[in-house]
Amino acid sequence: MAKQKTVYVCSDCGNETSNWAGKCPACGSWNTLQEVKLDSKSSQKRSSGSFYSQKPKKLNELDTSAEIRFSTGISEFDRVLGGGAVEGSLVLVGGAPGIGKSTLLLQMCGEELGGKKILYVTGEESERQLKLRATRLGIDNGDLYVLAETDIDNILNAIQELSPEVVIIDSIQTVSDGEVNSAPGSITQVRECTMRIMRAAKDKSLTVFVVGHINKEGSIAGPKVLEHMVDCVLYFEGERSTSFRILRAAKNRFGSTNEIGVFEMAEKGLKCVENPSEMLLSGRPENCPGTCVACVMEGTRPILAEVQALVSPGNGYNAARRSNGIDYNRSAMLLAVLEKRGGMPVGKCDSYINVIGGLSLDEPAADLATILAIASSFLDRPVGGDLAAIGEVGLSGEIRSVSLLNQRLSEISRLGFNRCIIPANARDDIGEFKGLKLVKVKNIGEAIAACMGKHE
Repeated sequence: MAKQKTVYVCSDCGNETSNWAGKCPACGSWNTLQEVKLDSKSSQKRSSGSFYSQKPKKLNELDTSAEIRFSTGISEFDRVLGGGAVEGSLVLVGGAPGIGKSTLLLQMCGEELGGKKILYVTGEESERQLKLRATRLGIDNGDLYVLAETDIDNILNAIQELSPEVVIIDSIQTVSDGEVNSAPGSITQVRECTMRIMRAAKDKSLTVFVVGHINKEGSIAGPKVLEHMVDCVLYFEGERSTSFRILRAAKNRFGSTNEIGVFEMAEKGLKCVENPSEMLLSGRPENCPGTCVACVMEGTRPILAEVQALVSPGNGYNAARRSNGIDYNRSAMLLAVLEKRGGMPVGKCDSYINVIGGLSLDEPAADLATILAIASSFLDRPVGGDLAAIGEVGLSGEIRSVSLLNQRLSEISRLGFNRCIIPANARDDIGEFKGLKLVKVKNIGEAIAACMGKHE
């Protein structure tokens, strides 16, 4: 009988320790260490594999040719991947159950993909269920093979016999290794199965897409372990109650991590949203206080988003603070700057800030639009439906310049805005935009006066 070794693995960072503790010594998370039993056979298997038995080579002898890419047939998917999928790469697609991960990958299988042979391994659905879903999505690809299997050895044998060029594993939490003494979906099983899949991808130059569900804390089971193994980590985000989905890259060895893809869940699957700014601004109220439009950069794409604020009188001692789509600490800082430098007593008021469409604004360029939305709600005066704002706000109330200002202004002008408030000391040489009046301001006081007039 194989000897067993007990270790404790952190579910947040993947750190291993020999003794249990209430607090992870690596990341500091509490109550995240889980007991894992390893046997010598699985440890030996984990250290073996042809991909890791190659002989050392000199650096100047290595192949420096560019990676071979192919289009997935979905433009927004290609954008996030960095121009298309790379042969021999391992891509992890994470997201909440039911958000649309399987739909996205099955729709990719419906595209031509240059006549590539595809193997779709499903551990959650039967072959009949997958066929029904493919029929609903209108997918009929003669190069698509389906395997309903959860044992990693059988999956690797099927890959060996079929020799596909693209493999989809849906999902990694259902795949298990019979020689690992752990339940399917555990950190040990996920790590071992992903490692063996990665070896197959590198040895055979397969493009592998692995689906991973997130837990209630919003992270993939064994997230750091998987992120270290795979080449690309994609997160599919969005509220299940809304039709819009956002695909973003958390890690990408072959491209940028700043790009996002926007999709809309329709009756027959996901549709690419080529112009997300119009989608995010659709249904915007006219001449309504407490709303302002910001322009942020997601990679090379400028996106306009509507920031809404609601300021109402509070009890003065325990004012409510809520923010959705903007970092809570940054929204609290902007409220303090507005009270101290803008002369508005918003500190005793209940404040609610929301970004329409489920977009998260983590760029300082949205500071000025947030300040104007809060001031507009407090004064009960609209900023105007034809106005947008760009700028970072400092603690002294000054408006600082942001990068790529001309690209942002071009997108604002294209969508029909007539006015835009920008920093007076812009770093870039600002061009001329037809029909767009630029209002340059130095501080938040000038910005509020420019769009709403002097306040008492």
